[in-house]
Amino acid sequence: MAVTTIAAIMRAAAYSPNHIGNDAAILNAVAEQLRKRGIEVHVYSEEHFIAHNVEESIIINMCRDPRSIDMLQRAEDNGRLVINSGYGIENCTRERLTRILVGNNIPYPESFSTNTNEVVKGRLRRGGFNQCWIKRSDTHTMHKEDVSYVRHHDEAQEVLQEYFLRGIGRAVVSKHVSGDLVKFYGVQGQPFFYWFCPFVANGGTYGCSALNEGGPDAVKAMGLQLKKMCLHAAEELNVSIYGGDAVILPDGSASIISFNDWPSFASCRTEAASHIAKSVLASIKDYRR
Repeated sequence: MAVTTIAAIMRAAAYSPNHIGNDAAILNAVAEQLRKRGIEVHVYSEEHFIAHNVEESIIINMCRDPRSIDMLQRAEDNGRLVINSGYGIENCTRERLTRILVGNNIPYPESFSTNTNEVVKGRLRRGGFNQCWIKRSDTHTMHKEDVSYVRHHDEAQEVLQEYFLRGIGRAVVSKHVSGDLVKFYGVQGQPFFYWFCPFVANGGTYGCSALNEGGPDAVKAMGLQLKKMCLHAAEELNVSIYGGDAVILPDGSASIISFNDWPSFASCRTEAASHIAKSVLASIKDYRR
């Protein structure tokens, strides 16, 4: 019986701001889990992939470079199995992400897209965009400045001007949503879903002040709500390995504020790697039918 061979492509360092080691660690952990299950895995850098392509018919990847995404899409169009899909990775760029989530009634902050050389202060004022976030929309985040919090309209205009001077042509402007920040990680087709509050708000027992009064039952209910919402988002975005951030609002509801294709899973890497490997194997089985 022929051995199944997979290409595993690392994320280029330019697209791993502050997470180079963690991003490499999760892909290597998944590769090791697949090898334990009899799969031959060849690991490549994203730079190697761009320069030389790969021959394997099955590709798992953490790519973010637009050139890589185009190559992954063409590989998928030619019948190769690509996880995450190059089309899904592209969907996670800010402008596409915003349009898809809002268009499918998935909770997401009120937002609009704009050219960075436009004057938007009037639009911000009319729309009640006081505190807000400005995010580059043309590609994935490469620098911390690509996602900027602003406190008033003049500051928002200044940030857009800075983006324009940096050669960033488009941006998404989103209203700031107040509440408890939540980080989440998931794998489609697997029971795995991990979430936590990275900051303890007001001394909250569970790290999320909005859940404290409800106790463990409220925490469980929120986990189920988040999982359902994130699964819906992953399906619409066409990504099977995902993570991101959400905000739990004072009324107990939740809103996604960012959604990423194949994050680092740094806080749950060991458990996640096993489930990602199982998901990849299930996709290979379906691919070969």
